[in-house]
Amino acid sequence: MGIHDRWVEERRHEHYYKLAKKQGYRSRASYKLLQIDERFGIFREGDSVVDLGACPGGWLQVAKEKVGDAGKVIGVDLRKIRPMEGVETILGDITDDATMIELLSRIGGKTDIVLSDMAPNIAGQYSMDHARSIHLCTFAVNVCDRILKKNGKLVMKVFMGDMFGTIEKQLEDRFASVKIHSPAASRDTSSEVYLVCKGFYAKKNVSLKEPEAPVKENEFSVKGGFI
Repeated sequence: MGIHDRWVEERRHEHYYKLAKKQGYRSRASYKLLQIDERFGIFREGDSVVDLGACPGGWLQVAKEKVGDAGKVIGVDLRKIRPMEGVETILGDITDDATMIELLSRIGGKTDIVLSDMAPNIAGQYSMDHARSIHLCTFAVNVCDRILKKNGKLVMKVFMGDMFGTIEKQLEDRFASVKIHSPAASRDTSSEVYLVCKGFYAKKNVSLKEPEAPVKENEFSVKGGFI
């Protein structure tokens, strides 16, 4: 990338950053989802939405705007998400059945849309960052098998690389349509793309395991013998 290209890229990044501040979005990533929705028509009023790795909440804000008061939006993250009106959050691990059970309970059934803008902690080593991204994507696919409605939708970020075909195949086995898209708000220098999936087949019937209740210890014990 030449000096002029870098200058253009930095100006574009700064543009979305300033726009997010001005319009009250928590992240410039909000514009990626807005652009994806404009292109592919992800949201409908009244939809239920689950956002994985939702902190700080930029995608939650967009989802809530799009589905309206009749919809339900829930964000899940290992980090605490600052509260926002009309949005529920869960502090939990998406690989834990207990988190999935709580999601199903809060939604009142399965969800219409799963979102994932999850990214690994960047190590700066491309092959490692790509492998970690694919690993996170596998978790998101497993979540779909557990909580996504038949004909539901998934929007998921992934870093391109030599393992990309494995996650693409998993999605093609599960969805009628799988599109690869790079929204304008993404950096040109980033290897990230978004997989936009529609028409979930819901072929897998994954049973969730309730967490075992902890064994209660006796509140008192008798020492010695009885006379």
